[in-house]
Amino acid sequence: MKQLTTYNRASAYLNKIFDLLNERYFESTLSRPVITIQSTPKAYGHYTLYDAWSVDGEQGMREINIGAGTLARPIENVVATLLHEMVHYFNDVNGVKDCSRGNTYHNRHFKAVAESCDLVIEHHETYGWSITSPSEALVEFCLDNDLTEIRLCRNDGMSVGVTGTGTHAGTFTGGATRKPSSTRKYICPCCGMSVRATRNVNIACLDCDIQMVLAP
Repeated sequence: MKQLTTYNRASAYLNKIFDLLNERYFESTLSRPVITIQSTPKAYGHYTLYDAWSVDGEQGMREINIGAGTLARPIENVVATLLHEMVHYFNDVNGVKDCSRGNTYHNRHFKAVAESCDLVIEHHETYGWSITSPSEALVEFCLDNDLTEIRLCRNDGMSVGVTGTGTHAGTFTGGATRKPSSTRKYICPCCGMSVRATRNVNIACLDCDIQMVLAP
């Protein structure tokens, strides 16, 4: 796979991940929105509750944005952010109000659907059930689909508290510093076959009868 080091590739990759998540968790019932990559103050991402885009002034489309300064996170966390916004999208099109208090407080309806989609949801005093992280099942989903890190990241150069509609309460320091992923790749030094794991393992390639090594 080509390295995800350009905006166009990163954007296309997010659309690919959306399709995979849509099929896995929503039976492909969600029409593809416009997925943007823009700086989102105090947030990992957002979902619009209106048709923010249109084609020829007629066909309306919702928007999901992924914070441009947050792409350097492990892929399972980026996937969790996208899936978080997709839960808002799913609830919206099905008439479920999952946020209150000016669309900032994530209620129990959001929590229920999010947890059914393999997200780990924790409570924030101000923003409700908004603290989001990937479950082991979602990490396995990333492994099964061979999803890899997006290496492109906007240098926002600022520290923000993450809050708001369709966001994850917490703290994120903007910039391109990468945090370690919970997944790792092992390669056979002989034939080049690779596998991914969620922890350090001792694994061998039976075809070459040689131990596989951790990829750099």
